[in-house]
Amino acid sequence: MNDGLIPDIPDFDDPIGLLRACHERMLANCDTLEKLVAHIGEKGFDMEAQSAISRVAKYFNTSAVHHHEDEEQDLFPLLNGQSLKLADLIYRLKQEHAKLDTLWQQLLADLKQGPALADNPDFAAHAEAFCTAVREHIDLENRELLFMAQHSLSSRQLEDIGRAMARRRGVKP
Repeated sequence: MNDGLIPDIPDFDDPIGLLRACHERMLANCDTLEKLVAHIGEKGFDMEAQSAISRVAKYFNTSAVHHHEDEEQDLFPLLNGQSLKLADLIYRLKQEHAKLDTLWQQLLADLKQGPALADNPDFAAHAEAFCTAVREHIDLENRELLFMAQHSLSSRQLEDIGRAMARRRGVKP
């Protein structure tokens, strides 16, 4: 199910690849949010803005939530006991997930304002804070966590993560 944001999304047989692809989709949705801020400033709250808001809200309210559940329920527990450094990283990433959720809820409240969004002086700052936090979080996960996961988990563990990810999305593995 490729919506044109990124090519060739891995399947559940490659859970680490799928997590990376989710990161790419998050970044693409942040790009859309930043374009939305400029668009609303120039053209107001038109149909194009409404469509972008609907797509971004749907993504961050469903797929991004599943992504954090994939990490916190399936990936993090397998990695947490491997080293103190990894445990510290996982603790930090969980804290960042909570921060991202708070920032998203704040931004979502803005996005639900409809036409009044064009007059919201905080919208641009909220979008920037959220997107900056998302980019920093993804950079850390891609550089450190997913690299370690790819090289330290067994084939069986990766299969188990992939099956759990599929079940979470209602897909029969």
